[in-house]
Amino acid sequence: MPDQARIAIVVGDITTLDVDAIVNAANERLAGGGGVDGAIHRAAGPELHTACRAIGYCAPGDAVITPGFDLKARHVIHTVGPIWRGGNAREALTLQDCYESSLQLAFKHELAEIAFPAISTGIYGYPMDAATKVAVASVRKFIQTFAVPRRIIFCCFDEDAAAIYRRIMPLAEE
Repeated sequence: MPDQARIAIVVGDITTLDVDAIVNAANERLAGGGGVDGAIHRAAGPELHTACRAIGYCAPGDAVITPGFDLKARHVIHTVGPIWRGGNAREALTLQDCYESSLQLAFKHELAEIAFPAISTGIYGYPMDAATKVAVASVRKFIQTFAVPRRIIFCCFDEDAAAIYRRIMPLAEE
């Protein structure tokens, strides 16, 4: 299967996707917050908060996995993105680590399909264009070596975000 056929861009609510795993743009305490993190915690139900509290902490760039509980997704992979500080504080490397750590967990757990939000582009302030370039490059690098996951989805909250992904990754499957 060509690399670009393994990658999809969708516009929608990541909490409604029926996939093996969705990725949560979490905070270090895995406590649930605003944006995607809060939406995932609300949709998954209180058991997700309990599972995250048992894990306790996730460092920026790392990832941990929990069940999906009340979500259609069977798992939630939580990763902590970098806070944008102007681009000179290793933000791109930390963001790259988020994608790689999440994909490694998907590989380890033999998850066929994973969906990513635009990590760090909300309250953490990472510019969408720059974050998308890191996301696409990280995923493309990973799938050159690993056959699983077989499908990677970039789930965009709105059409404007999807247009950025399409511009940066013009061969992506719709």
